[in-house]
Amino acid sequence: MRGALVLVVGPSGVGKDTLIAGARAALADDPRIRFPHRLVTRPVSPHEAHDTIDEAAFEAGIAEGRFALWWRAHGLGYAIPRAVAEEAARGALCVVNGSRASVAEARARLADIVTVVEITAPRDVVAARIAARGRDGAGEAAARLARADALAPIDADVTIVNDRTPAEGVAALVSALRTLASAHERA
Repeated sequence: MRGALVLVVGPSGVGKDTLIAGARAALADDPRIRFPHRLVTRPVSPHEAHDTIDEAAFEAGIAEGRFALWWRAHGLGYAIPRAVAEEAARGALCVVNGSRASVAEARARLADIVTVVEITAPRDVVAARIAARGRDGAGEAAARLARADALAPIDADVTIVNDRTPAEGVAALVSALRTLASAHERA
């Protein structure tokens, strides 16, 4: 099987973490699909599955080449460990929460393994979700929406419009991941 590094991307508040968590649970028994954590320079949160890395280790990881991808957003550092890309290159379908801003770099660096799944939703739905989660002040919520508006469109391999119930969004992501895994098995 040819593997893939599946970057699930979309603006803050679109529901990526909810869909990824639901897909992780639904696909727990599928050995083809894995959900490794990305690294983030903030404490672990119940809202997102990630591993914490401090700023010094983040900078050292960049300098030492330990990351397949890294980026900064919302004042934080994010990274996908090189080991995750290596696992994908060996045949796994590795699903990670990525960044729209790093898609072009990911495609340039890891062209033979990157697949992009974009999660979208209407702006009013995103704004309501950001407000409902209660972890952003009004200024930070507005900044997240402004950042979403400012980013150029990307060329996604799969697009999921997440404007329905969480269960429907999860089902759409699970279906897309199963389809990708089957396609990669045949490759």
